[in-house]
Amino acid sequence: VLRKAMGKKIASLIREELQQFITKAVARGVEKRTAESLAEQIETFGRYGFNLSHSVAYSLIGYHTAWLKAHYPAEFMAAMLSAVVSSTDDVVKYIGECRELPRYLPKLDDGIQVLPPDVNESGWKFTAVGETHIRFGLGAIRGVGSSAVKSILTAREASGPFTAIFEFLERVDLRALNKRAVEALIAAGALDSFGYRAQLLAGLDTAYSEISARNAEEEAGQASLFGTGDASLEHKDPGLPNVPKWPEQERLKREKEALGFFISGHPLDRFAEVVRAFDSVNTVNLKEHLGQPLELACVVTKVLRQISRRDNSEWGKITVEDFHGTATVLAFKDTWQKYRETLQQDAVVLISGKVSGRERDEEDPPIFLDEAVLLEGVPNSGQLALQIELPIGVELDDDDVFARAKEVLAAHPGTAPVELMLGSDNGVAAPVLRSRTLRADPSHDNIEALQAMFGKARVRLVRAADGRSGQDAEGY
Repeated sequence: VLRKAMGKKIASLIREELQQFITKAVARGVEKRTAESLAEQIETFGRYGFNLSHSVAYSLIGYHTAWLKAHYPAEFMAAMLSAVVSSTDDVVKYIGECRELPRYLPKLDDGIQVLPPDVNESGWKFTAVGETHIRFGLGAIRGVGSSAVKSILTAREASGPFTAIFEFLERVDLRALNKRAVEALIAAGALDSFGYRAQLLAGLDTAYSEISARNAEEEAGQASLFGTGDASLEHKDPGLPNVPKWPEQERLKREKEALGFFISGHPLDRFAEVVRAFDSVNTVNLKEHLGQPLELACVVTKVLRQISRRDNSEWGKITVEDFHGTATVLAFKDTWQKYRETLQQDAVVLISGKVSGRERDEEDPPIFLDEAVLLEGVPNSGQLALQIELPIGVELDDDDVFARAKEVLAAHPGTAPVELMLGSDNGVAAPVLRSRTLRADPSHDNIEALQAMFGKARVRLVRAADGRSGQDAEGY
């Protein structure tokens, strides 16, 4: 029991078991001070301890990886993503890490962007392209096998970049790259440089038939009247059909089906500021919050309706995803009946509930649902405050910045309290000052306007009731 408590970092259970250890050791004649000292060593070592030679090796590897991540972040993260490409949760986690790099690498203002695959830039695995971008690997697209990727890379190396879908199909080996594989490339975004995805898919049958006919002619020795073998002298590429673009939701849905992840965007992107306000618990760190309540901003990716064996009632098993990974949400009886219309496929929601504390769920704990609301209604629900952080002693470039900020906030009234947090050099935050007169619209445009004045990292949404002191600021 003690070993399990140590491994799972369950502080209350560790204290309880070590107290029993001391009591029983003393009962067996061990001096109390000795037993207490040994218990303290057990607790310290149990946090994460091993012998000195192992520590040295770990330290060296830690130093190497930290140095590489600091100086070659795109290459480092591309290697990390390539190493875990078979694990959806790990890929989502590392893509989220790419976004969060500015927290400790300020030179990366916007983090590292993971781009969709591209037949002109991607390799088999994830590839760094420039200092701030990573291309998704062609080998990770579902339905595109190794022979198909090899055909693409061979054609690209032989004659340079592809310029159009007809030329692309003409140059690759269609025996290795069948139509279903091309459909997967289109859905994943790998052919975006040739047109938009709906257009490419709508014109694929025509393109494939045209190129197949040309190849058949060439094999029959009829490619050219002049015997040059240049089919372009005789054939003009038909145009792609003029069809409407897919809505963003449809584009992201097809992209995820092809890749297993959202790459060119994420349903949560337009609520990024709101998501960060509820990010203290996410799908990756659920194991650290067993048995505890939580609020989680996420997108519903799968809904299964189940029937209880016990009483024949319907309940829901819902898969959700945030910027970090995926989790399972369980909704029973009345809760399911109340929120099942909200928890639809692709819905972007804020769920409230409790992380399972059951022993059998420790490795992959589900969330027991209490409440679910659409995320679009949260910013103006009064749950969030608009906070500006200002380190004590910082010099602002503009003396009128507060007057201009007040104009922006007053021109866009809303429900969010406005706060000023005075940070100190030693990392200890001074009391938060809350405006008595201003309540603002916490829209993306307003946040961006304030970030332009104070700096991107200094303006954020926070929970309006987060245990902060919230002193009222006179005249602010």
